[in-house]
Amino acid sequence: MFETSTRDTWCPPETFEFRGQEIRHGVVGEGEPVVLLHGTPFSSVVWRRIAPQLARDHRVYYFDLLGYGRSEQQEGQDVSLGVQNLVLTALLDHWGLESPHVVGHDFGGTTALRAHLLDGRDYRSLTLIDPVALSPHGSELVQAARRHEDAFAELPGYVHEAVLRAYIGGALCRSLSEQEMRYYLEPWVGQRGQSAFYRQIAQMDDRYTDEIQDRYGEIRCPVALLWGERDAWVPLATGRALAERMPHAEFGVVPGAGHLVPDDAPEAVVAAVLDSLRRLDR
Repeated sequence: MFETSTRDTWCPPETFEFRGQEIRHGVVGEGEPVVLLHGTPFSSVVWRRIAPQLARDHRVYYFDLLGYGRSEQQEGQDVSLGVQNLVLTALLDHWGLESPHVVGHDFGGTTALRAHLLDGRDYRSLTLIDPVALSPHGSELVQAARRHEDAFAELPGYVHEAVLRAYIGGALCRSLSEQEMRYYLEPWVGQRGQSAFYRQIAQMDDRYTDEIQDRYGEIRCPVALLWGERDAWVPLATGRALAERMPHAEFGVVPGAGHLVPDDAPEAVVAAVLDSLRRLDR
């Protein structure tokens, strides 16, 4: 189901209610549990080439963050990092998972860290891929849209789509096919999607990383950090600075990859996750 669902559109098959709002999620494979967390402005579609490989020997759980992908979007919605860790903890309870392996990219990594350090959720291992884990953060587009959310939300649709294409394209080193680009664009186009896109940007706030960035020495599980060598959003130097705050973490660099490592180099992500799992079994 995971592999074929991307033929025309992307929509995780199951629904879960969080505070009266719908979260889309899915499960594939059998074995030890692995939870995949995407970042911004993406969705669980980032795992489309990774989850099937992990699902050969593991039970893989994935979902769209609140306000992202196919999960519910609505006016006045809190989609900040301050709520996403609560969504994760609710889903872990729903899935009956007490100590899964967790893989988080970008805001997904931040969400995993917040759930671990603030909500007491335990993981067997944690793989972080270019996480937004140190303040300050936010690209030039993010800074401008945070200051002028209403103006950006009112852009003509074709201008908004052009902004989206440039923004998403800047996260990769390779060129996406038109179908792949549509997977990323689709949740954010149209009146509802456009408003939702700038809503999540407007709610980005350094305080959510400020709350945890001095506590990384308290992480209670093995950690692997994976960083795109050519990440233009969260530079490699930031990754090295983060690694210094996690003295026991394994740190790896993916040559020729940008910020969206799961799309630039999915094989590197699969290898890193499987390597982390093998180390635990030794």
